[in-house]
Amino acid sequence: MNRRDVLAGLGSVGVLGTSAVVYSRFQADGDVDPVTVETLEAPGSEAGETTVPEAGRVTFLEVFATWCSTCRGMMSTLQEVHERTDDVHFLSVSNEPLGATVDRTDVVEWWRAHDGSWTVGVDADLVLTSELDVRAVPATFVFDEQNRIVNADTGTKSADTLLEWIESARV
Repeated sequence: MNRRDVLAGLGSVGVLGTSAVVYSRFQADGDVDPVTVETLEAPGSEAGETTVPEAGRVTFLEVFATWCSTCRGMMSTLQEVHERTDDVHFLSVSNEPLGATVDRTDVVEWWRAHDGSWTVGVDADLVLTSELDVRAVPATFVFDEQNRIVNADTGTKSADTLLEWIESARV
């Protein structure tokens, strides 16, 4: 086995381990404390605030970053899922530190360029990121009406998988 094979194997374990950590942490902890995030004026979104997760309603959350090519690639899938779910608190939140290389305008421009049409927000103080222990993007979370995470993972997901996750939160 050469050095490249070892490094590739370790990288794979790290990715799998991150997904397992995200999912198992929240299965053990149960409820998630709601966090208020800033929302932006953008297609499908109004400037203001929203609570994640929203009590009494299934919540779908995608944590993303504008530099992330996987996040960019997920936008059409998220659009499909959003169009097929009308009673879900559906949002995407950027967890990039604002002010250094990215600001709110950059997030809105990215949102427009990638056809976002649902609520978009920013986690400027990384409170949501910390509460959910997000370590990689895209990170997807589905919460039930009692603010419990029923599914969570990182990376690319199919629309069918995400719709199944949302259905499992309704039970």
